[in-house]
Amino acid sequence: MKDRGGVRQHIRDYMDRLFYGVRGPRLGLVLLILVYTLCVFYTEKTSRSEGMVFVANQAIPLRSLTGAVSSFGNICVFLMVVFYKKPGAIVSLVSLFYQIPRILMGIFLAHNYTSTAGLVMNFVAIGIVILLYHNNKQIDRYQTRLRMQATTDMLTGLPNRFACNELLDTLIKQNTRFAVAVLNLNNFKRINNTMGVGTGNQVLAGIAHRWREFEKQKLSGTRDLITCQGGDEFALIVREYNSDEELINTITRYKELLEEKITIDGCDYYTTARIGYAEYPRDAKTAEALLACASTAMYESKNRGTDIMRYSVDANDAERSLKMERMIRDALEHGGIYYVLQPQFDITHRLSGFEALARMRDPDGNVVSPGDFIPVAEKLGLVDKIDRAVFRQSAEYFGKLIRETGTDSTLSVNISVRHLLKNDFLDEVRDILSTSGVPAGQLELEITESIMIDSVEKALQCINDIRDMGIKIAIDDFGTGYSSLSYLNNFPADMLKVDKSFIDRMNSNESSKKYVAAIISIGHVMNFTVISEGVEEPEQLDTLRSIGCDYIQGFLWGRPMSPENATSLVMESMKA
Repeated sequence: MKDRGGVRQHIRDYMDRLFYGVRGPRLGLVLLILVYTLCVFYTEKTSRSEGMVFVANQAIPLRSLTGAVSSFGNICVFLMVVFYKKPGAIVSLVSLFYQIPRILMGIFLAHNYTSTAGLVMNFVAIGIVILLYHNNKQIDRYQTRLRMQATTDMLTGLPNRFACNELLDTLIKQNTRFAVAVLNLNNFKRINNTMGVGTGNQVLAGIAHRWREFEKQKLSGTRDLITCQGGDEFALIVREYNSDEELINTITRYKELLEEKITIDGCDYYTTARIGYAEYPRDAKTAEALLACASTAMYESKNRGTDIMRYSVDANDAERSLKMERMIRDALEHGGIYYVLQPQFDITHRLSGFEALARMRDPDGNVVSPGDFIPVAEKLGLVDKIDRAVFRQSAEYFGKLIRETGTDSTLSVNISVRHLLKNDFLDEVRDILSTSGVPAGQLELEITESIMIDSVEKALQCINDIRDMGIKIAIDDFGTGYSSLSYLNNFPADMLKVDKSFIDRMNSNESSKKYVAAIISIGHVMNFTVISEGVEEPEQLDTLRSIGCDYIQGFLWGRPMSPENATSLVMESMKA
């Protein structure tokens, strides 16, 4: 929304500069008064004149110009009201009322009845001036109210996030040194959950009132502004401090006010907060980056159990997570997500299939470790998008491989719980089968056993629908999660995958070896085939053979490889 008051001020300043070469709030008004006075003078003079003016050899009576001069004078009156508000309205009304007795005297004493039209116009002008002034006042009130709503948090009465960013941008433009502290209340939801949202709102309003009073009285020795960022998070902007100690003292004083007892309906409430802060220009150069740095320090203070923490390189885990999030989103948007294929073999070393594994490149084309981007993607709810990209890309490749070679190998694809439980997952699977040409019997979906905890009924229905299509189901990382015979008995799967962590300890720990043997035995009792992941040593292979494992996957017989190398491996396997 345009600030019309600001536009009027700009025009006033422009008029002042145009006519006087200096800026002043009343010079334009003086100019309009002078012009209006001249118009009144010439209106009276031309109305009684018998003279003529010649334009292009055409004689024009001066009296006929009276209306034009009078109208121009009225325009000056209206401009005074529009651009100069109350002072302009007062001057306009005084000028218009001043003319009325003179016009009446001309009509009744001098019998100058031609001035009757001017009298009517004066009354009309007075009405327009009053209407304009009244309308201006309404617009100003409306703008003030809108501005207040746009920049104020209605619950606490503090400046809101918009006002905070506006001030930060202004201070940065002025190159002013300042600090931003982000305050987040500890366990505030507990008050809302136990006493109700209404009580929680009163607590927030009480804290905000203390802070406002402290800020107004300027008791900190610095120049402060406390703002509400939303919910139970606040931002404190501190200026005009002379040392780090003075800055910490100011932040500490606001923290102490927060921790003072608040009594509502006879009950006492105590609140605490974790605080992180960052400085301009030391830590960041933009408002957004400063708030992000302060938030990073605040979250780190929560992790370390400290009350106040300054942003530092050691406290930027959240910032790294934010960078990784941007990297993941960029990769999803621009094709940076791709796949590699790790071969799977039966215990006799016959190729049985491949597992498609997600990989990612950063904007510079460098490969990012799955250990770095997968946990962040899971935390942010982006892992299903990665699943989808790998599923579709690998299925398209595998369908082409089957058509070209006639291989009976199986493509195994990881599916996260979040991805499987999406409402359109079955439609997605059908679409991929249709477009890729992969036979359902040569596709296997790997699902973690935790799906049976997250949403048993919906998961079972979805898995049964998948198996009805002819697709195989593998239980991934079995034994690391919520392993239970009752879950296993209800899980309509075809294969168990023993997690690498058990294989690593199998030959160094007898109990681990027995545990793996028990998993394989249970799988066989329930008619599952069993594959062990992470087989890297010949001794591990020998042990797995001795305890009856069906398939293996690991560096011993095959590292993750490109689709081109996978094609070569399939061709060699078929020749053998």
